[in-house]
Amino acid sequence: MKDSRLFKRFIIGGVLGWMTVFGAVPTIMLVGVSFLSRHHDNLIAPTFSLGSYMRLFKPALGAMLLHSLLLAAAATALCLLIGYPFAYISARAPKRRSRIMLLLVMIPFWTNSLIRTYAMVAVLKADGILSKTLLFFGIIDAPLKVMYTQTAIFIGLIYTLLPFMILPLYAAIEKIDKRLIEASRDLGANKWTTFRKITLPLSMPGIVSGCMLVFLPALGMFYIPDILGGARTMLLGNYIRDQFLATRDIPMGAAASIAMTLIMGLLLVLYYRSVRRSGRRVRL
Repeated sequence: MKDSRLFKRFIIGGVLGWMTVFGAVPTIMLVGVSFLSRHHDNLIAPTFSLGSYMRLFKPALGAMLLHSLLLAAAATALCLLIGYPFAYISARAPKRRSRIMLLLVMIPFWTNSLIRTYAMVAVLKADGILSKTLLFFGIIDAPLKVMYTQTAIFIGLIYTLLPFMILPLYAAIEKIDKRLIEASRDLGANKWTTFRKITLPLSMPGIVSGCMLVFLPALGMFYIPDILGGARTMLLGNYIRDQFLATRDIPMGAAASIAMTLIMGLLLVLYYRSVRRSGRRVRL
């Protein structure tokens, strides 16, 4: 018994220590640096300043941030529209078919996302698979010019992040008690009413969780705009990377990172509220 307790304490202590050293401490350091000033020789000057946060509200940076948010929101919305029906069908399918469908969702995780993004170049370029296929069937008359455009970035985000939407949705829908759906039908509710009153509210934690898992990476995945957009499009992730590695403006990069963290915190609050609401009695 004592050995079991010591083992549990060791595991819990190890996890907490790991999260403290590699999670909490770097975040605290990032917050502190964001309130300092830039120094051309030493990178950081030990003087308090709100200049980095004020620069986030400049028109150019504001437009870049708004564009990043809109692109991430559009990618999240489309992932939800595609992922929800797939997750619903998978959750309601027989066990064998459901496992096969989940396996198809998991297969992309077997390959690094960076490699898969480079593979998208072979699909989207003017002489790529997509363009040649459409030309072969006579659907288009000239090669598609998709690469190095906003459309290519959008397709890349959807392709990379769709599994992160499907898996939380599947977990939430699969947990819904089927007796509630049967009760709603016995009370005379049609399929749409049952979905609107039962399935959708109870799957809301999965929706919020999936949106969070898609929206935040969509803001920070700088390599997709670099590879598929040709580095012509500046998004929030690219901007943070450039501040740390190119312009060496560490306080500005830290402030932009904290802004992204605050967005994540807001989504976590929405997720917590959705979980609480889904725990209440479902009213038909």
